[in-house]
Amino acid sequence: MSNGTELAWFKSSYSGTEGDNCIEVAITEQAVRVRDSKDVTRPHFAVGREEWSRFVGFAAGA
Repeated sequence: MSNGTELAWFKSSYSGTEGDNCIEVAITEQAVRVRDSKDVTRPHFAVGREEWSRFVGFAAGA
């Protein structure tokens, strides 16, 4: 797994400017990578794009 320096990380537009309790995601062809925005030096994890889509749908109440 890469350290994430070459990935384009972003936070949700719903995230506040405080910088607390947020995650960042980076989308690749193979997976969606997720990391803690408060400590970007920690390893991130990856989930398949289909699984991520199901998770987001569940979280949105769809």
